[in-house]
Formats: sequence, C-alpha cells, structure tokens
Amino acid sequence: MSLFHERSGAFSREKTFFLLVSLLPALWLAELALRGGLGARPWTEAIHFTGLWAIRLLLLTLAITPLRQLLAAPKLFYGRRILGLAALAYALAHVGLFFIDQGVVRAASEIALRIYLTIGAVAVALLVALGATSTDGAIKRLGARRWSALHRAVYVIAPLAALHFVIQSKLDVTEAVLVSGVLVLLLLYRIAFRLAGGVTPALFAALSVGAAVLTAGSEMAWYGLATRVDPWLVAEANVSFDLGPRPMWWVLAGGLAVALLAAIRQRRAPPRRSRAAVQPN
Repeated sequence: MSLFHERSGAFSREKTFFLLVSLLPALWLAELALRGGLGARPWTEAIHFTGLWAIRLLLLTLAITPLRQLLAAPKLFYGRRILGLAALAYALAHVGLFFIDQGVVRAASEIALRIYLTIGAVAVALLVALGATSTDGAIKRLGARRWSALHRAVYVIAPLAALHFVIQSKLDVTEAVLVSGVLVLLLLYRIAFRLAGGVTPALFAALSVGAAVLTAGSEMAWYGLATRVDPWLVAEANVSFDLGPRPMWWVLAGGLAVALLAAIRQRRAPPRRSRAAVQPN
C-alpha cells in the first residue's frame, strides 16, 4: 500500500500529515547537527532528543483512539501504525546513539547496572516486538485475537518509558511529569471506556480534571521522595504560576480543549435517522 494513499487508491491527507509529523523531528535534529546547534556535548543532546521524541510519538500513538472516537474522525486510524513505527525508529536511534557514544561494552554494562537504563531497554525491546508484528502479514499469521493481545503490551511500554524519563531527568522532572500526566489521562480514558461503554465530552472533561490532580500529586511525591524538596512548596508552585504553568495545567488545558472540541463536533453533527425513518412507505 502506498505511503500516501488509502486502500482505495485515493490520496490520504491523514497519512501524509502523520508521515510529516514523524519526519520533522529527524529533519530538525539533522539541521541542528549540521549547524553545530547541539552544544558542547552533541552526542548526549542527540540521545536526549531522540528519546524525547520517541516517547512523544508513543503518546501520540496512544492518543489516536481517543481522538478518533471523541471527534468522530475515523481516518485518524491511519496514524496509529505510522506514529507507532516512528516511535520505534526514534527509540532505536536513542539506543543506537547511546551505544555509539559510550561504546558497546560500557553501554551494555550501564544498562545492566543502572535501573532506569534497564527499564528503558525493556521498553525498547517490547516496542521492537510490536514493530516487528505491525504488518498486515503478521496480523494474518497471528490472528486478530493474538495480535491484539500482543499489542496490548503498549500499555506496559508507555509507563516504562515514562518511568525511565522521570528517573533519568533527576532534578528537573517538569517535562517528564507532563508526559506522565498525559499518559495518565489516556489510560483513564481507556478504563472509563471499558467500564461505561463509551466516553462523552463531559466525562472526558472530568477525566482531565482527575488526570491533572494526579499529575500534581505525582510531581509533589517525586520531589518529596527523590529530592527531599518540601512537597507543599511544589503544591504552592502549582497554584501560584510564579514559575509559569506547571504540568498539571497543561494536562488540564489539553484535556478540556479536546472535550470542548468534541462537544462542538457532536452538536454540529447531523442527527442520525432512525431505521423506521428510512423505511419505504
């Protein structure tokens, strides 16, 4: 199947968009490298850059299903495979650059000895398994049920990747907490969908509030346990805005924006005609 076309042969704006989203970070990294914009430690910066985009694209992959359902946009489905494979590509680049920078022996030793590197390596290994079975042929060989069961491993991979990011960030975990908060919202959506059989815009807004509270709580817990910073100072920072919006506010704003857009789309959608209404007289 063409990268830019649907199965019918029609040009797909959605697939083209997702391909561009996947390629732009690589182009950005190449531009930074060519003009010397990676700083005094270019290998380290490139490692961090690829790792960051790997988890961002992984979250975008997980966001496809909620967005497709809430916004009634079925063609967003094309983004799942494209973004998932892009996340794998950046994760492999992340690991490959680490081995190049450290050397094979030292890199392997570090992964074995440092828990956050071990966690990251497990996440990448599982992601490779998903990538290797992402083709139509693999789905046919495994069968839809076994394939779906295998690909639920993404719900293990994403938390492992987020945990790796948080531990690796050490002192400033702002972006890592934001990533974790978005992941919490996406997981809450899936739990609510299973329990309620669907998620309305109002319910998604409520889930966004819950995810924001959990995001703030996780930030307080991390600083309190890992750095011995007074958790109440972190709580104060979350409501004062002296340091700018904290991760909880970005999670809340993003979730409420999606809920509002979903509500608007549902209001504008034409009413479904009942079966009786379409029966011939």
